[in-house]
Amino acid sequence: MYLHIIKPPPPPGAGGEASLDVQGAAAAAAPSLFGHKPNSAKPVSALLEEAAQLKTEGNAFYKDKNIRSAIGRYHRALLLLRSIDSDVTTSVKGFGPETPVLTPEQEALLRNTQVDCYNNLAACLLQRKTVDYTRVQEYSLRVLKWRPGNAKALYRAGVATLEMGDAETAKEYLIQASKEQPNGKDPDHHDLSEQVDGALEWCISSENREGSRTQGGWLERAWR
Repeated sequence: MYLHIIKPPPPPGAGGEASLDVQGAAAAAAPSLFGHKPNSAKPVSALLEEAAQLKTEGNAFYKDKNIRSAIGRYHRALLLLRSIDSDVTTSVKGFGPETPVLTPEQEALLRNTQVDCYNNLAACLLQRKTVDYTRVQEYSLRVLKWRPGNAKALYRAGVATLEMGDAETAKEYLIQASKEQPNGKDPDHHDLSEQVDGALEWCISSENREGSRTQGGWLERAWR
């Protein structure tokens, strides 16, 4: 049984995008490497392809430690996908063009791209000198809305929740993350396993101390 998310975020597009961080929004306004321009008149297949390309660009920027540009690409990809996401357009039905009907394959690509972008946004925010843990939690919970067993999102939700002062809920996320960790010899999986185990140990010890905020302690150092 998956972890019950106590405080789910609002559906993407239902006011949540208005709270995008200033740097990310500014980067989103910049032209992409290939001159992409959002256009809701484009066919669904073109929008999905463009969003996937923006995500790929974001991944490249993240790898090069250009966090600001990476955030901008992920935001732009998500904004492109809003026009074809039924979760968004249903809430504003009657105030714009009808949502195009997606094939099962297109729906899967839409969700996969959204999940990757929100997961990667959370990772980007954790690389900043001053971390907005509220936003990290928000993005992680959006991933968990669609992928309740996503180990990375569970781990980041746990880290953010602990930093926000709720060790009990953080422990639930981290325990679930420990259960959902992928098996195998992939170094990334091994690193995630160590991060989850270390965070869980810190979380449990936090419950026995006065206050549970780490204030830039072990969790922040371990993530970087």
